[in-house]
Amino acid sequence: MKFEATPLPDAYVIAQEPFVDDRGFFARAYCADEFAQQGIDVSFVQMNMSGNNHRGTLRGLHYQSAEAPEAKLLRCIRGSVYDVMVDMRPDSPTYLRHFGVELTDENRLAVYVPPLFAHAYLALSDGAQVLYQVSAPYTPGTERGVRYDDPTLSIAWPIDVTDLSDKDKAWPTLEEQGLLP
Repeated sequence: MKFEATPLPDAYVIAQEPFVDDRGFFARAYCADEFAQQGIDVSFVQMNMSGNNHRGTLRGLHYQSAEAPEAKLLRCIRGSVYDVMVDMRPDSPTYLRHFGVELTDENRLAVYVPPLFAHAYLALSDGAQVLYQVSAPYTPGTERGVRYDDPTLSIAWPIDVTDLSDKDKAWPTLEEQGLLP
């Protein structure tokens, strides 16, 4: 596994280093030792899958509060998505900055999203599927969110958002939440 730092401290894009032969390939999707060598102390407790029927489906931006922080490791296993993370740590030098990367079933990239980062992805293809591990179970009452089109973030989504849950439509802006510096 090859860890590539992002402009956001503690967040990574992870490339596989596959063994390839005439049968296909073999690659590690996760290795606790390699994460530890990067200084990432994380234990994943749950694995989830998300399927998206249509291109333009957006899920997010979500995160868990400091009472129940959650890290994520995710990859696109079918089709393609545009994955975005936002640093929500008030004491971070990159507070409210975001980073985005395209994840596909062909590039097999993964992203490590640290605790207290908001996260979203936009399906770039019909039938896109995402597989992700989380470091903590969902804890009702600690989920937080930010609107995907928050003017402070100015995220340049690569295609139009055409499908969004009512819950994600209802997230307040950063300003409305009193989160601006």
